[in-house]
Amino acid sequence: MFHAPATQMRKMLTALALLSLAQPVLAHPGHPGHTDTISMLTDGLLHPLAGPDHLLAMLAVGVWSALVYPSIKRAVYVPLSFSIILLVGALMGMAGLHIPLVEPLIMASLLVLGLMLAGMTRLPLPVGAVLVAFFAFFHGAAHGLELPQGGTAIVFILGFMVSTLLIHCTGMVAGAILTRRHVWPARLAGAGIASYGAILMLTGH
Repeated sequence: MFHAPATQMRKMLTALALLSLAQPVLAHPGHPGHTDTISMLTDGLLHPLAGPDHLLAMLAVGVWSALVYPSIKRAVYVPLSFSIILLVGALMGMAGLHIPLVEPLIMASLLVLGLMLAGMTRLPLPVGAVLVAFFAFFHGAAHGLELPQGGTAIVFILGFMVSTLLIHCTGMVAGAILTRRHVWPARLAGAGIASYGAILMLTGH
């Protein structure tokens, strides 16, 4: 459970989570002043929400880190490591570098992260951070291959990084709430994510 000094941080995370739910409001083109830059930012914000594999992985990381580490000061390192290496992978993918096994490892990440959540697997913090960062690299590479070219690419990157952090915050808020109640919903969600990953691996898509 997060300790008392983290109360204000939990309030901030809750506010961020609520803000993330409001993102689809930005997705309505055609309003006055709707420029290419705004459109690219909107596309970036919505991009991580479009693929269930990316969305579920990031939610699993947020919930798992909040449940297995004793304070937010420790738990936050895991989603931060995911986000930073996600960006590295995205930039490498955008640069056109050949990165093998991107899709298989994204599928494997759902299986592994789902099992970690379902089993409430406790890992040393450096090990947990490195493990999720490893998978984040391939999620980022997949994003990078889909990034637009040109000067507005940085706006798109900004959008999907903000969205990524908000998704992590949403997962951490859920995990923080569950630490004070029952954890069975998180275990059930983890089993569902792992099952989805296994199905993707078996079917190849």
